[in-house]
Amino acid sequence: MPGLSSVRDCLPSDWPVGRYAGRVLTAAGPSPILIEDGIAYDMSALAPTMSLLLDALPSSAADAGKALGAFDALDLPLLSPVDLQCVKACGVTFALSAIERVIEERARGDSGAAASIRTRLEERVGGSIRAVVPGSPEAAALKAALIEDGLWSQYLEVAIGPDAEVFTKAPVLATVGAGAEIGIRSDSTWNNPEPEIVLIVDSRGEALGATLGNDVNLRDFEGRSALLLGKAKDNNASCSLGPLIRLFDASYSMDDVRSAEVALTIEGTDNYRLEGVSSMNQISRDPLELVLQTLSEHQYPDGFALFLGTLFAPTQDRDEPGRGFTHKVGDVVSISTPKLGALVNRVVTSKDAAPWTLGLGGLMANLAERGLLSGQKAEQPA
Repeated sequence: MPGLSSVRDCLPSDWPVGRYAGRVLTAAGPSPILIEDGIAYDMSALAPTMSLLLDALPSSAADAGKALGAFDALDLPLLSPVDLQCVKACGVTFALSAIERVIEERARGDSGAAASIRTRLEERVGGSIRAVVPGSPEAAALKAALIEDGLWSQYLEVAIGPDAEVFTKAPVLATVGAGAEIGIRSDSTWNNPEPEIVLIVDSRGEALGATLGNDVNLRDFEGRSALLLGKAKDNNASCSLGPLIRLFDASYSMDDVRSAEVALTIEGTDNYRLEGVSSMNQISRDPLELVLQTLSEHQYPDGFALFLGTLFAPTQDRDEPGRGFTHKVGDVVSISTPKLGALVNRVVTSKDAAPWTLGLGGLMANLAERGLLSGQKAEQPA
């Protein structure tokens, strides 16, 4: 795993205390696991997919699964901890990210033009936008003032308006896990990682736990046109999740999500180093509000993973003064928070990343060959 000497290095600081769900690659194929008291259990006989497992979580993994041994000694590759879940993402949920999106739009994807635009916007809206509640009368008044100043933007609409931005980040089964290569389009010249907490929601719409995610963003593509969001966000290996899903229990709750400090470190082969922090207590909309907006007129029979957005927007120059940050091949990106561990990936181009080959048909064929498909959805425990 890049930047880590062992699986233990990616685990939460209190990992033997919590309860976790994840996916590993066994000799037979992908298998969901539960980790309790530091022991990993293969749950594929009970529920062959993570989606089914989260809908039917047993009270005891030891009674329902096959013990694999101590998780930190497990010699099996970690996969992305979701499989059949839709991968959704919320954008512009922090004031600073709203300002940076407006900069992208105004600069038309040109990083060199960003600095002067940033200064003007921060002087005009920096304090106001941080204090306003999205969808409130005060937000409407700020919108009117910004329209009068010629500073209004579609990004500010989703930052302080009534409707959150929720989009589909990646196809089902296309995400990569901890230690995998993560992809940037080969024709992008201005891009960055987006370190985020990701809620895991079951088919009933209940948030069961959280993991870490990298919602890779191409600032030049989205800056040229919001209609290029698909190309900016959804490319081969452009979404990573992991290392594990920490399930909500007495040791970890939604309040831990709300108060988390998500750290980011980027280390380049050119000796460049960038550090940043995304403080979840500065999010404009509560995580559960974002879940409700995702569910408002849509159903997710296999559940979904929901990126909550990020405060982090890198502006530290890498090469030329005023050009800001962009990735280079070989960058090692580490996203971490004490109670969720560390998600570490190395940057390559999407063309050079491992191709996505296991789709829904391939997974179903594998599970059928292993005798794990009964045709019936796993029953929920009493």
